[in-house]
Amino acid sequence: EVQLEESGGGLVQPGGSLRLSCAVSGVPFDDYVIVWFRQAPGLEREGVSGIDRRNGARYYRDFVKGRFTISSDDAKNTVYLQMNNLKPEDTAVYYCVASPGFEGLRQGSRYKYWGQGTQVTVSS
Repeated sequence: EVQLEESGGGLVQPGGSLRLSCAVSGVPFDDYVIVWFRQAPGLEREGVSGIDRRNGARYYRDFVKGRFTISSDDAKNTVYLQMNNLKPEDTAVYYCVASPGFEGLRQGSRYKYWGQGTQVTVSS
């Protein structure tokens, strides 16, 4: 059974930082791409960042470049999303997503395995 467990969300002031974690189990960690999507109330979900450890590729949407960093800890089968200089528009539920291949950062429907999500709220 595939399990993707997100953690690390919370309330932070604008300009602050959070680190999200995604613990992966039930799939071969080495062979899966891990992607972060988010969805704000009333808006469509959107991809944020992804990592393919097989070739070292990291993917970012333009609106998070320079602020968010994706990384992984092989020993813990965990992927992290370090989010710095957070803005109110980053407020959303963040989902960890897994797939055997990278399917882009725009269509979440291309991804089969999803976590339950973790809430990130950026507000003063």
